[in-house]
Amino acid sequence: MSTPRFAICIDNSHYPASLEMHKVYRVVSDEDAEKDGDLRIIDESGEDYLYPADYFLLVDLPRDVIATLDLSFARETQQPG
Repeated sequence: MSTPRFAICIDNSHYPASLEMHKVYRVVSDEDAEKDGDLRIIDESGEDYLYPADYFLLVDLPRDVIATLDLSFARETQQPG
């Protein structure tokens, strides 16, 4: 299993309803998208969509922070409604 990756939104100019500035988003692995200059991001809808990679700053986080964020994202997706 690959290590989860995260990115911070640094530009939401074309997607203000889908992306919040300075928020941490989970990155879904998609090599083809990355070759095209995009990232697959789980956005405010809770679904993954392609966005320009330059709208984000990929961040390297300590393993314990990644584990905590991963659990938090998992809990969020399991909540009803």
